Formats: sequence, C-alpha cells, structure tokens
Amino acid sequence: MLLIKDASEIFLPDGVQKNASVLIEDGRIKKIGKNLEGEEIIDARGKTILPGFVDCHTHAIFAGSREFELEMKLNGASYEDIAKKGGGINYTVRKTREASFQQLFNESKKRLDRMLEYGTTTAEIKSGYGLNLESEIKILKVANELNRKHEIDIVPTFLGAHAVPPEIDKDEYIGLVMDEMIPVVAEKKLAKFCDVFCENGYFTVDESRRILQAGKEHGMTPKIHADEFSSCGGAGLAAEMNAISADHLLMASDDGIKRMATAGVNAVLLPAVPFSLMQERYAPARKMMKEGVRVALATDLNPNCWTENMQFVIQLACFKMGMTPREAIEGATINAARAVGMENEVGSIEEGKKADLVIIDAPSHVFIPYHFGVNLVEKVIKNGKVV
Repeated sequence: MLLIKDASEIFLPDGVQKNASVLIEDGRIKKIGKNLEGEEIIDARGKTILPGFVDCHTHAIFAGSREFELEMKLNGASYEDIAKKGGGINYTVRKTREASFQQLFNESKKRLDRMLEYGTTTAEIKSGYGLNLESEIKILKVANELNRKHEIDIVPTFLGAHAVPPEIDKDEYIGLVMDEMIPVVAEKKLAKFCDVFCENGYFTVDESRRILQAGKEHGMTPKIHADEFSSCGGAGLAAEMNAISADHLLMASDDGIKRMATAGVNAVLLPAVPFSLMQERYAPARKMMKEGVRVALATDLNPNCWTENMQFVIQLACFKMGMTPREAIEGATINAARAVGMENEVGSIEEGKKADLVIIDAPSHVFIPYHFGVNLVEKVIKNGKVV
C-alpha cells in the first residue's frame, strides 16, 4: 500500500482537497482523505496531486523530422505551400514507409518516454503516415507493441484517410481504405477507432461519412479531424455519425457546435497546432463550453507540431483560448479520457480508479499555467507504481 501523504492540494472532480493524502492499493486508488496509513510513503507536503494526463490525439509514430519547413513558415508559407514544395504529410509518409518496424518502435518509444516525464500516463496514437496497407498495418502493430511494453497506456486509432498518397487517385484510394485496410485492421484487432481528415483538399463530408461508416461496420468507433482550416461541415458530420470526438475545430460553425452538444460529441482542441503554424486564430473553447460541449485537450504530437508536453498545452489553452486552469486541466485529464472511452478507468482522482497520478512541485494546480516553460512534474505514478 502506497501512501502519498499530506499534499498541499489534491485535484478532485468536484474541487480540491487541501492538506490530504491518497492511499493506493493493488494499483488502484483506495482512499482519499486525512490521517491515512500506508506501508510505503511519499511525502507530498507543499506539492499538488493531479490525475495523470491523457493525451487523446497524437501521431506519435513516424520517421524523419521536418525542421526544414520552419523557415518556410517564418516566411509566411501556408500548410498547402509547404506541401507543394515537398514537405507536409507526404514527406513523412515517404520516411515512415522506408523505416523498419524496429526503427519506428525505437523512435516512438523515445517520444513516449518524454511524454511520461511530463506527466502523460495514457495516450492515443493514430496511424496515417503509411497510406498503404503494409505501412498502415506496420504503424498500428508498433502502437500495439508499445502498449505492451511501455508504461503509458496506448489507445490505437486507424487513420488511413489522413491524405491521398501521390501514387494513386483519390477514388481508388478511398476504395482501398474501405475495402482492404479497414477489414484487415478490424480482423487483426489493431485499432479501437477509425479517424478521417475531413477538410478541403483532403476528404469531403460525403467521402468521410463513407469511410467512417465502413469503420463502424467493422466495429471501430468514429473520430474526425474536423473543420481545421475551413468550415466544411466536419463538426456536423461528427454529430451525425455519433463520433466519440471531433478534433481541431478552429473553423467549426455555430450550427456544428450546437449539433455536437446535442449528440454528446467530445471536442478535442489542439492549441499547439495554431501555435506551431503561427496562426492568430485558436478554437473557440469558451463558445463550445457555453453550448454544453465537453472540451478535451491534446498535443497533436506530429512532425509539424512536435511537442510531448501536455503542461504546455494546458498553458496555451489558458492564454490563447481563455480556459481557466481547472477547465484546462480537466480538458487534459477526465475530458480527454472521455474522448478515448477511458473515463471509467483514468482521468480523475476517485476511489476505485487506476492510480495514474502526477505529483507536481507546486502548492496548487494553478501553477501549471502560472509557472510556464519548465517541467513541474516531480513524480509520475502509473498503476500505483512510481515510474
């Protein structure tokens, strides 16, 4: 029995408890309160206990880096301009196809190690840098192997419809995703979710609907990259398809947001993306919350937005989207857990849940956005063990 004793503050679903302790037994939270006893003791005086962060939208498995794009961005090049000059998704696809299983595993493990240091204990990982059957399967197998071997719990998502590869026309590729990739992914039980990049220049609402429906028919829950660069109806489609989440949503329409609220679709906002693209506009978090949409946060870790740091995402959510520290931390924990269907196990400090906890060297949760630019995490506890 592990006792984290006398924390300055414990971040609970309904507020905070001050000068209290958390007792852990068999990897789960047994009791929260004062005057508790345990065999092994961690002194948490002056510190805060948070739930482990849930990074519910990443593309953590890829090969190659795209630092050469930075100067283009600084000179005002758009996402589309960079793609035309040989960068973008297709550059990463080429490098990822060339990489061996072991290379992808080793490089991705390093990213997960850093995520863990910064307090992430559960992460979703999407495929989408293979864009052919062999490479998409390779990425998902790496994700499943990482889930077996890494401390972080990995939730795999199939994103074959991330872009259209250059060697095939669009209709043919959609057929390949629906008729070959999805059945194989489902048969091998490699992914829990099916995602699609619903955006001008990528996949239309109608094409996205067909792909997500094929995923549903094979037992995969829909997720959508929606309305990132244009208001193209992705949020509304997420509601129509009963998707577990719609992600990005910078340009989501008022009607789309209302429909998401009615359907109970989680919004996953990714403020590090507009930050890395040097955009002025961020997703309208306050409007979504006012309409009753639950807002989750994630890094979108990928070669175009390379951060493993959920603390940084919380800071951006406060400074750039007007979320309060509590709203942002809930976005990075319990709401993010909802966006990957894990809310009954992780995402909050409650008796009976998995003991996935973070101890930060600060007297309150408000220090996460207040003391920025450093790693405030002192200890990460996963399944009741200090990792």
